[in-house]
Amino acid sequence: MTLKEKKIVLLVEDLYEDLEFWYPYYRLIETGAAVTVVGSGRKSEFESKHGYPAKADTDAGNVTITDYHGLIIPGGYAPDMMRRSEAMVELVRKAGEASLVVAAICHGGWMLASAGLIRNKKVTGFFAIKDDLINAGAEYLDQEVVRDGNIITSRMPSDLPAFCREIIETLQA
Repeated sequence: MTLKEKKIVLLVEDLYEDLEFWYPYYRLIETGAAVTVVGSGRKSEFESKHGYPAKADTDAGNVTITDYHGLIIPGGYAPDMMRRSEAMVELVRKAGEASLVVAAICHGGWMLASAGLIRNKKVTGFFAIKDDLINAGAEYLDQEVVRDGNIITSRMPSDLPAFCREIIETLQA
């Protein structure tokens, strides 16, 4: 499995879920993909729910999304912070409109809703945001991973193996 020619954006903000950021980060690097960590621009280093820092390579406002093949949104409470950044929401919206792989896990679905990408799509996410996803026009499925077109979603850290497998398979297609 190799993704040597693929470039991926991985979003970060304070209170990200450690596993949902670092597992895809290292899994994609392992496949040869180039992963760029993109923050809101509020600062350059962000702390996870458990205090582990992640340094942004650049800010959302500096990214030309069409230079990339995919975008990943980790969960935790970071997506609530991310959706307050117009540049981050616009980056997700443009990734979806360009039919790039857009993957969100746990509370990451909040960003998909804010970017207007899930109307009439099948998605999953952490059960606490089920109503938010439905109210954004999505059909909610309680499954470890759901792919609808270019949108890939999962519910929680225990779904990470299936989530990353689906991302990698979709990027290889």
